[in-house]
Amino acid sequence: MKILVANLGSTSFKYRLFDLGDPAEPVLARGAIERIGAPSAKIVIKSIKGEREMDRPIADHGDAVQLCLDQLTDPEIGVLDDASDVSAIGFKAVHARNLTGVHLVDEPVLEAMEAFADVCPAHNPPYTKAMRMLRERFPNLPLVAAYETGFHRTIPEAAQRYAIPDDWSTRLGVRRWGFHGASHRYISWRMPELLGRKDIKVISCHLGGSSSLTAIRNGESVACSLGMSPQSGLPHNNRVGDFDVFALPVLLRETGKSLEEILDILANQSGLEGISGHRDLRDIEAAAAAGEARSKLAIDLFVASIRHYLGAYLLELGGADAIVFTGGIGENSQWIRSETCRELEWFGITLDPERNAKGPAERRVSADGSRVEVWTVPTNEELVVARQSEALLKSGARSSA
Repeated sequence: MKILVANLGSTSFKYRLFDLGDPAEPVLARGAIERIGAPSAKIVIKSIKGEREMDRPIADHGDAVQLCLDQLTDPEIGVLDDASDVSAIGFKAVHARNLTGVHLVDEPVLEAMEAFADVCPAHNPPYTKAMRMLRERFPNLPLVAAYETGFHRTIPEAAQRYAIPDDWSTRLGVRRWGFHGASHRYISWRMPELLGRKDIKVISCHLGGSSSLTAIRNGESVACSLGMSPQSGLPHNNRVGDFDVFALPVLLRETGKSLEEILDILANQSGLEGISGHRDLRDIEAAAAAGEARSKLAIDLFVASIRHYLGAYLLELGGADAIVFTGGIGENSQWIRSETCRELEWFGITLDPERNAKGPAERRVSADGSRVEVWTVPTNEELVVARQSEALLKSGARSSA
């Protein structure tokens, strides 16, 4: 079974084509189309048969998918005999009202996503718009939404709830849903392979443009730093993270801005960028190393938040067998890893400076005597979505947990 996994932005379409009929689950092709709707879009495809780059107008996501299918069946670099060889398009969907798990995309699924468009303003609107277009354009091609929240439904009910009226949680879906489920799920699969056993306790640190920590016991999520929306938890590159809602009346009164304007600032001009003036952690680290106080503060705040949740999850799990750093920052920033694990020897956590500084992308960075192993593991969210999509199609059902 060949599954096309799509990653959508408002003006972009990125994809990977997996052959799940092969035990090695290879990526047959990957591509990206940027600046959809502009006079000229940038198009890149890389397959096992070659590469191609071009620039041409792409009107919408429907045209982007059509071009993708044309590329995949191209005589020179294509890897499919016919577009019908694609069994489904899988989406790493984010959120929907009182809906989680894996679903064939239909009208109720789309309506549930649209109901939470204001909860996930950067994600849900472009996805639902593109999904509606693709359903109309390719009616015989199944679309599968694998929600990031699905992995976290094993979290105990008490840890999912806010201290709010019961009806708000049970009927309106205001609760700690948790996100980055595909990434944390992959870590839950990979770490038993690396450690050689399944009965393990893992703290997965997905650190990147958007960041979260998840406590995993025996392959199941038991806590996640993200809550009702992807704006919560750790500070993100330009999103606020945890924030006291009772600060809103002060901001409304003192700035003269509307609620919508304040929320936009919290979602797009806050986080590490709001403190430092830089959005990319590499720029923040460089500025901090050069003595820029605001950038050093941003790093200190980020690390403090990581350590806050790390400590909470060590208590929740009763210790850990492994701490895993993944995501762009988690995999690449030795500074963040070093500061996060600073002075944690009492907990059995000791980094090896040389291993932490360099080595293969997937490696143990803890010292030989460290009771808790510390790893960097590149995540593979697309493979998770491909496997979930395949499982749903094989089941013959319209949805699964």
